[in-house]
Amino acid sequence: MAIEESFTKALFYGSIPEEMVFPWPEPGKDERENTSLLLEGVRAFAAREVDAARIDREAAIPPSVLQGLRDLGAFGLTIPQEYGGRGLSATASSRVVQELASVDASLAVSVAAHLSLGAAGVLLFGTDAQKKRYLPRLASGEMIASFALTEAATGSDAGAIQTRADPTTDAPGYALQGSKLWVTNGGVADLFTVFARTSARDGQLKPRITALLVERGDGVRTGPNEARMGLRGASITDANFDAVKVPAGRVLGDAGRGFKVAMEVLNTGRLTLAAGCLGACKKLISLSVARATERKAFGRSVGEFGMIKDKIARMMTESFALESMTYLTTGLVDARVPDFSLESAICKVYGSEVLWRIAGESLQIAAAAGYVQGHPAERILRDARANLIFEGTNEILRAFIALSGMQGPGRALTEVGRAMREPIKGFGLLSDFVLLKARAALGRERLNRAHPSLRRETVVFEEYVGMLSKNVDKVLRRHGKDIAEMQYTQRRVADMTLDLYALAACLARTTRAIERKGEEGARREIELTAAFTNGAERRLQFNVAAFDSNDDELLKGIASQGYQDGGYPFDVV
Repeated sequence: MAIEESFTKALFYGSIPEEMVFPWPEPGKDERENTSLLLEGVRAFAAREVDAARIDREAAIPPSVLQGLRDLGAFGLTIPQEYGGRGLSATASSRVVQELASVDASLAVSVAAHLSLGAAGVLLFGTDAQKKRYLPRLASGEMIASFALTEAATGSDAGAIQTRADPTTDAPGYALQGSKLWVTNGGVADLFTVFARTSARDGQLKPRITALLVERGDGVRTGPNEARMGLRGASITDANFDAVKVPAGRVLGDAGRGFKVAMEVLNTGRLTLAAGCLGACKKLISLSVARATERKAFGRSVGEFGMIKDKIARMMTESFALESMTYLTTGLVDARVPDFSLESAICKVYGSEVLWRIAGESLQIAAAAGYVQGHPAERILRDARANLIFEGTNEILRAFIALSGMQGPGRALTEVGRAMREPIKGFGLLSDFVLLKARAALGRERLNRAHPSLRRETVVFEEYVGMLSKNVDKVLRRHGKDIAEMQYTQRRVADMTLDLYALAACLARTTRAIERKGEEGARREIELTAAFTNGAERRLQFNVAAFDSNDDELLKGIASQGYQDGGYPFDVV
């Protein structure tokens, strides 16, 4: 794969393929108008039918609300029109999920799991027969889809799956046996995408995993809705499969290639999750601004105090960056860029952490009132916490971002070493490597398409792309294959990558705003980009310095001693 097929992976080489992110992607006029009409329908429906506090209190989405979502076409947003869906782009469908999340997180999660996890597998990997069988019913909401991957002992380690699918002898197919946890839509789903081992029981380290389309029926049992901290309205249950017969025609993708199915489906799911986080962020900012202006202290509104203004400003800045990177990425998807795996993971990590921070600050601004059950900030904070865990924990995704990004440069170093031992055969590779190094030595890569008024912000981006590449090269040479175990280093690489992608998104978006409205008309975008860049630069400086000067081993030692002690060992008295 050419590095230009992924904007973020190219940054690890010190390359900036700016044509991938400039100009800022925008939907066409017809799509904007259609999306606007759909959003108006969602808002009217929500105002009329949705009581988020009741959904949270009763831990269920009323049947009338589910029917209303069907009538809106929400269950078919991304399904092509030929199958009865709306056929929306990634940008438009994410915008609708964002709107739903601003109303109620449980609604957004239920629709997103159906579309971006359940239906997405059929869209991406289904045969013609599977698409004809399932997509029309999924689009109408007659059939609701779910995604059954996680097990009690696996978490993010899909290779440890214990659910089995053994070949049947009476007819081509499998007998499915096992249990899954945290199945979103589990209690209401009619179609489960289930991941099971189909390799022999030989204890091999890398089992063959197969994705199966399983319909609710004999042998399929789902538990009650889990009692949870948040997202109480969503149906998130366990799912048990007791010798369920699955015909051979229900294999999704190739047998034994289920891991590929899971990873590609999760790419789309993570992007939708980020859009949902953005919707909640915007809702919380509105709540916080209203509270800051109405709440009085010392004879004036608390919003006039500097510390409260600081909170509001940071909420605005981080939400702008999240919105910019989310819709830059949906634009890449709509442009059919072949690899957006790192970008979607970045959006999920950043979006979930920004929402968690904003939820905490919003509750702080609400003060004691926000700590009471029934206050929107209290409910949204509880709902927000799950996003740091769902669809790959943020720790796992940071490792994924770093190791996937470093894979190309690492392979290049290995191949260069081999080519140096066989210089004639490796001449072309050596030439490419020398060109890359010469280009780096001559100075940083330039971002020429950003607007000149954003020059300072552009220089920060350019300089730290070079720093990322330089330090990736350094740590790969230092650690070699052991880089897979160096999670402190992985975190620094991933955090640099998050900030750089967010910077690129802000620069592209603000450049387009200046081109459309002029510098004065785009003053808000310019200020938000400048503020985000200031914070990003400080974080980037810290991470670059920490590659060489850190307390990693000290902290590891403290943790190891804590394991031996069974916890905190000290008592003053």
